[in-house]
Amino acid sequence: MAIEGMLKELKEKKDKLKMGGGKKKLETQHAKGKLSARERLDILLDKGSFTEINGLIKHRAVDFGLDKTDIPGDGVITGYGTIEGRLVYVFSQDFTVMGGSLGEAHAFKISYVMDQARKIGVPVIGINDSGGARIQEGVDSLKGYGEIFYRNTIASGVIPQITAIMGPCAGGAVYSPALGDFVFMTENTSYMFITGPQVVKTVLHQDVTFEELGGAHVHETKSGMAHRVGKNDEDTLNLMRTLFSFLPSNNMEDPPAIETTDDPLRETPELYSIIPEDSNKGYHASDVVKAILDNNDFFELHPNFAPNIIIGFGRLDGKVVGIVANNPSHIAGVLDINSSDKASRFVRFCDAFNIPIVTFVDTPGYMPGLDQEHGGIIRHGAKLLYAYSEATVPLLTVIVRKAYGGAYIAMASKHLRSDVVYALPTAEIAVMGPKGACEIVFRKEIAEASNPEKKTEELSEDYKNKFANPYMAAARGYVDDIIDPKNLRTALINSLRVYYSKKEVLPKKKHGMIPF
Repeated sequence: MAIEGMLKELKEKKDKLKMGGGKKKLETQHAKGKLSARERLDILLDKGSFTEINGLIKHRAVDFGLDKTDIPGDGVITGYGTIEGRLVYVFSQDFTVMGGSLGEAHAFKISYVMDQARKIGVPVIGINDSGGARIQEGVDSLKGYGEIFYRNTIASGVIPQITAIMGPCAGGAVYSPALGDFVFMTENTSYMFITGPQVVKTVLHQDVTFEELGGAHVHETKSGMAHRVGKNDEDTLNLMRTLFSFLPSNNMEDPPAIETTDDPLRETPELYSIIPEDSNKGYHASDVVKAILDNNDFFELHPNFAPNIIIGFGRLDGKVVGIVANNPSHIAGVLDINSSDKASRFVRFCDAFNIPIVTFVDTPGYMPGLDQEHGGIIRHGAKLLYAYSEATVPLLTVIVRKAYGGAYIAMASKHLRSDVVYALPTAEIAVMGPKGACEIVFRKEIAEASNPEKKTEELSEDYKNKFANPYMAAARGYVDDIIDPKNLRTALINSLRVYYSKKEVLPKKKHGMIPF
């Protein structure tokens, strides 16, 4: 065959590959409000940067007529490209090709890019849009899932792993996103569950829709699986690009610093009005966080899950920091099962990828009650203690108002090796709130008083003046300094500059036993 014929054949094969499941199926995909697998990569990656790998791979299954079935790309597009000039490996499942189902060759392609990403030391981003395991390939498809899960685990803490759910993700397929670091979903067009509505109806006799069982709203508010939810495919992909800007390429690198346009000496007098003088009044912690961060820019994660604590990324003096903050606007900022899980997982991610952590403390303690105790608040709460104790990245802590009991210890206290602990003058640091403490310590005096209620108030005020303030803790060296709120941003930046080069080595061991 002459070279012209060879080139023509190559072009035809590549053109067919680009059409995925064909024009009709692409139109159906668009009619559902979904972009095609390639269109998604075009938005996610820098223009013209994508290089495809293993595009011409062929499956080797012969049963159920697959030997006569052409499956372009085996239902997934894999390769590498750049985001803001930084290398990333990607895969994008193509629902127009056999419903994006995962077979042996499909899994091989995903496993291959995961191996290359870990070898080179760059993040891997997966776009899931798949009907699940390819039933016609039987155990070979199950083997494929297992090999992907293994690679998710080995790469954990080595390279960032980000997943977008942009269609169905069911059965075993859900475990790869769960093993990764961040999960994004899209309103109305994406869902995740172990067993679908039909199985739920058969086994439990419950009628439930796809959206009710595992839609984006469910996972952003109830399960905590979705870190952010986009309004459509394009919005979701742009959210992923924003997240990517805060992450290092691997665990041996620092996160990307930028030249800040926000004055490190900028004062923050707005904190005077944001933080109420009455410690029983709520405020949204994100208002405090934004006031402190460069250009008031805060990329929050899990904004609608366990909102009694907030987490996310921002920058101080151009350097990336992870933020953890109790949020008094929701159930007074108490720590409960979900908020403990949310914060501890984030702390461990930041520690794995060299991201300093700034913690804002304002919590009356752990949530009491039968549901919490029976649900395992002891075990879940211990995760937060473990995560902070294990962290070797710079830890900066600000006690804004309440810091009571075990929650005071858990929220990156000096006793868990926080490098710097600042307190605002509004801080209250004690074993418990003044009223509760007095009702225990002075139980007899209150009972014998002619006016028990008035006696409790008097004792509580005395207790508050003596203990529920930052000065006792500062006198003990548990608080490094008490800061005028307007100087807080500058104080944190100065501390970050000092501790950014911090080196701390933990005892050598295979791994610890975090209380899962």
